[in-house]
Amino acid sequence: MALFKGSDMRLTQQRIAEIMNKGRFGDRLSKRVDLALSLLILANLIAVCLESVDSIAAVYGPQLFAFEMISVTVFAAEYALRLWSAPMRTDLEGDSQTSKRLKYVFSFTGIVDLLALLPSFLQWLIPGADLRWLRVLRMVRLLKLSHYSSALEDLFSAIYEERRAFGAALYLLGIALFLASALIYVAENKVQPDVFSSIPETMWWAIITLTTVGYGDVSPITPLGKLIGALTALMGVCTVALLTGIVGNAFANQLEKRKAIFEAEVDHALADGVITSDEAAHIDRLRQEFNLSEEHARAIIASLTERHKKDKQ
Repeated sequence: MALFKGSDMRLTQQRIAEIMNKGRFGDRLSKRVDLALSLLILANLIAVCLESVDSIAAVYGPQLFAFEMISVTVFAAEYALRLWSAPMRTDLEGDSQTSKRLKYVFSFTGIVDLLALLPSFLQWLIPGADLRWLRVLRMVRLLKLSHYSSALEDLFSAIYEERRAFGAALYLLGIALFLASALIYVAENKVQPDVFSSIPETMWWAIITLTTVGYGDVSPITPLGKLIGALTALMGVCTVALLTGIVGNAFANQLEKRKAIFEAEVDHALADGVITSDEAAHIDRLRQEFNLSEEHARAIIASLTERHKKDKQ
């Protein structure tokens, strides 16, 4: 009897883990939960923005507060369920239930889930807290969408894989920043001592010019200063384009690498001519991990299946 209860408990945890994490193909309940939580997160962001408008807060303050209470309750229940079902997650390392739960708590998504709750609790525990800062902290809930999108993870992975090239580009940007700051200080300090009072002060102008933002609040007026400003803008175009190109190229390489791995797994599964249920489940997990669309995955499988048929003929 005890064994049955333990098995039933594990199955329950397993199902909760499947529902709370990104829905697999064919799992309608999990996908509906994903959609509902995503819409709730977006609704919270809209509510935070509306609360900052005094006229709206004065009229709809009680309704917004009630919505916040409901949202916090849902997010707290979500956090508790994710924590409880963490031992059933295959993507978390650990030999025991406690270690897997701690792995979730200190993971990026676990910290975000906790931070999504803290602002409201702080508001209730500290009535005089600055509401502006609490509203900003509540915007962290946007990062909860990381449960359903690997965009941030892909960005960090892309930068890490190209860290040497990225570091070299940042080094060039740093050289341009200090060089432009020093030169414009020499050229403009005497005629604009209040604006270009020191090299650290001129760095604001250098950053704005290098990034080609050009606020116009600070600008050179001497011929030499204008020449330095033009050269700084050209250096900025080159260095910023270099950084953008490195990240874009890293994203493209990462996508091609994932596609190649996925194709290799499908090709291996089709070696005997049939994809078993276990192989299909593994392929679907890989598709979700690599953030490939279902249509893309089907196209790859269909193409490889056709190729295998031709090879046998």
